[in-house]
Amino acid sequence: MNLLSINNLAKIGREKPLFTGVTFGIQEGEKAALIGRNGCGKSTLLNTIAGILQPDEGNITINRECGISFLPQNPAYKPEDTIRDHIFKSKSPKLNVIREYQLACEALAGAEGDAGAGEGDAATGEGGTNTGEGGTSAWAGSTEKAQKAYNSAMEKMDKLQLWDYEAQIASILGVLGIHDMERKMGTLSGGMIKKVALAQVLVEDTKLLLLDEPTNHLDISTISWLQNYLHDMKRSLLMVTHDRWFLDAVCTNIYELARGKIKLYEGNYSQYLEKKETEAEIEANTERRIESVLRFERDWLLRGPCARGTKAKARIQRDMQLINREKFAADKGFTFEVKGRRLGGKVLELHNISKYYPKGFATEHSRRVFENQKLVAPVTNAEDGEKITTGAGSDAARNARFTPVIKNFSYKFTKGEKIGIFGDNGSGKSTLLNIITGQLAPDTGTIDTGVNTSFGYYTQNPVFKDTSLTVLEYIKEAAERMTLNDGKKEVSATKFLEEFGFEGKIQHSPVSTLSGGERKKLYLVRLLLQNPNFLVLDEPTNDFDIFTMNILEQFLMGYEGCLLLVSHDRYFMDKCADTLFILEDDGSISGFVGKCSEYVEYREELGKAKNQQPATATKGEVSPSLQPASQSYATPSAGEAPATPPTAPKKKLSFKEQREFEQLDAEIPALEAEQKALEEKMSSSDFETARTAGQRYKEISAQLEEKYARWSELAELA
Repeated sequence: MNLLSINNLAKIGREKPLFTGVTFGIQEGEKAALIGRNGCGKSTLLNTIAGILQPDEGNITINRECGISFLPQNPAYKPEDTIRDHIFKSKSPKLNVIREYQLACEALAGAEGDAGAGEGDAATGEGGTNTGEGGTSAWAGSTEKAQKAYNSAMEKMDKLQLWDYEAQIASILGVLGIHDMERKMGTLSGGMIKKVALAQVLVEDTKLLLLDEPTNHLDISTISWLQNYLHDMKRSLLMVTHDRWFLDAVCTNIYELARGKIKLYEGNYSQYLEKKETEAEIEANTERRIESVLRFERDWLLRGPCARGTKAKARIQRDMQLINREKFAADKGFTFEVKGRRLGGKVLELHNISKYYPKGFATEHSRRVFENQKLVAPVTNAEDGEKITTGAGSDAARNARFTPVIKNFSYKFTKGEKIGIFGDNGSGKSTLLNIITGQLAPDTGTIDTGVNTSFGYYTQNPVFKDTSLTVLEYIKEAAERMTLNDGKKEVSATKFLEEFGFEGKIQHSPVSTLSGGERKKLYLVRLLLQNPNFLVLDEPTNDFDIFTMNILEQFLMGYEGCLLLVSHDRYFMDKCADTLFILEDDGSISGFVGKCSEYVEYREELGKAKNQQPATATKGEVSPSLQPASQSYATPSAGEAPATPPTAPKKKLSFKEQREFEQLDAEIPALEAEQKALEEKMSSSDFETARTAGQRYKEISAQLEEKYARWSELAELA
């Protein structure tokens, strides 16, 4: 069944049409993604489909049984609304009944609690004017009224068969960490607002979801859950996202918006890339053939052929069509090759730094307010001005009033390190970056920064002091001319902006007219022009298109300075970071030597192992070790028989092979045991130990791979 039909849609941009002649449809059960460069009109198209913007041409037809739920890139909300008001603001009768049921449950629980407390007061002669029969009667009446409302809501839930739907909603809210439904929207952090808006569209009773960058501001664990949820759901989906793993796992079709037109590529993102590569080769070959023909035709035209004959006229007309054709435009790349700045022997040293927040200051908004007031001095209690102190007897008092976000963290950075920071929302990732860059003072500990260390700090929400400046003026504030390729090439600001895709009139457009992704790209360009040798990037991929992310990855992979990175994009983290800081729930920070995807798989395996009953290993059984999936092997251990017995007599082992087989039987378990011990060291808070363990772990993995292969060969002959 067709849910959405779009015919000949067009929308005019700031200088030219964003898109024209857009025609496509979404079928029931289809999961599609919309991709394209920053500023090409992806968000505009979603907003037009959702009815927020009006098209300049064309029409949109929505199936009357469909219903659309839209998650914008920056969700709108009323600050005075509660979370419950926002999530259940839909006019859906089913959601209204579920909301009525939830309120009835809370009212009944509250009434029974008041009645129990009142009866206790009456029995002991306490409770003021409500003691005695009159007070008990009032409490009983309140409970009876709440009970009637509860029974009525139960009947409606039964009638509409909403129990499974209600359980699904409760599960979604629980996974997203939404528990206090009475909190005001105006008190929530940006990440929590995104989660509430996401919960709203997921619980609505509609058949089509429109999601604009749904993974922004979510932690990797939540993204993994959302990926599985969208993959398994029966509803249709059209989304804009830059997360390539997410695209690969969820989408069955890719719509590319380029050059003002839309084109369908069936399959996931990996298949899209294969088809684009083939398409580019075909177009390039076609272009070469046309140019070859035109070289001959231009010579003929220059000779001044007589155009009186019909054939000559047709030939001239055909030649002019070829000359004036829309030429193949290959993707224009740009590079972040800036002149390097030397790092000294000392880069950055952290010694036992800690940061605490008063209990109840868990939201990002409250933290920002608190941090702005306490940038220099250690935090103090808001009521009595008590400072956080260290030493004997101070821990109990501190723990009673404050929550540790970072606790006793020490690390010595060295040149060329590329470290990613992994943690759930609210674990303190941005707080750690603010402390390292000097934006926020630690409560305990010291920070020793090298003399030559120059930070380049890309914040999660870049601030432009004056958005009335043009793009060119904004860049020229940093530099009139740019030195590229390690001092070998110098270009003007205008030329440099063209390399980044800011071509033509857009250079003279105010910053305020740029899209969200274009603004962030411009901010990053200016940041890198300042030539930092210690890059600190807080969610740099939010709102970037995939093309820009590929170029940024190439730059960071060749970057010679230090890199500290926070990102929810697993593919990006895998490419750019080879070591992780793991922010734990208790404020401690541990280390993991390896890729982000390896750590996620390692943590999943660890969780599965904890949930399984411990079993006693017996002879002939394999005890697989917990290790990243990319380094795990289906391997036999000593004493294990071959998985499939030979079907025909085999040549027996020679004496030398028998000795080798016995030696492998002894060596493999020893290496497996050492590898198992190294896994614990890889998660140590001592990063030198973790790094050494990681290197040894890789060596053992390579040795085991060879020994497993040889063992299998000999086992077939044994």
